[in-house]
Amino acid sequence: MACRPPDSGSYTVVIIPLRTSLCSLDALRFYLWVKRLRDLEKEKDALCSGLEILEKARLWYLQRLEENRARQDNTKSKSGVGSCQEGAAEARSCLLRSRIQRVNGSLGSVMSEPNVSSSTSLPDAVADSDLRWHNTVLTQEVSDKNRQISMLELEKDALLEQLNELQAH
Repeated sequence: MACRPPDSGSYTVVIIPLRTSLCSLDALRFYLWVKRLRDLEKEKDALCSGLEILEKARLWYLQRLEENRARQDNTKSKSGVGSCQEGAAEARSCLLRSRIQRVNGSLGSVMSEPNVSSSTSLPDAVADSDLRWHNTVLTQEVSDKNRQISMLELEKDALLEQLNELQAH
């Protein structure tokens, strides 16, 4: 990858003095040009960092897929009622699934984000930001409810198992 090393966290800006005053149009243009170059460099660094994270995430996703296939094969070969350990694993799986869906949604929204240079007005951008924040809050609430449902399902399974044991005696 042709990105800068992760250890270098600072930026160097070279200012070349102009022969005109600081209030001149040329000085302002130069300042804005240097500022834009610095901003582009920061954006490039953020993109490179994101690319590195995505590469690691890709490997992580592939590993989870392999583990999922192995668990599916294992589940298909077993028969009968699951144990409490399997119920706990199911709750962890539900939590992981909700987190993965949240990450996937975030990545999707980043990729579908309109260009910053497009002609969106500030009120539209604020409204969009508010909607995104509201969506994030709602997504978190749904995740919390999913966790609660998973825990209740585990409780239900444990109670049903106890009931089956009591009926068997």
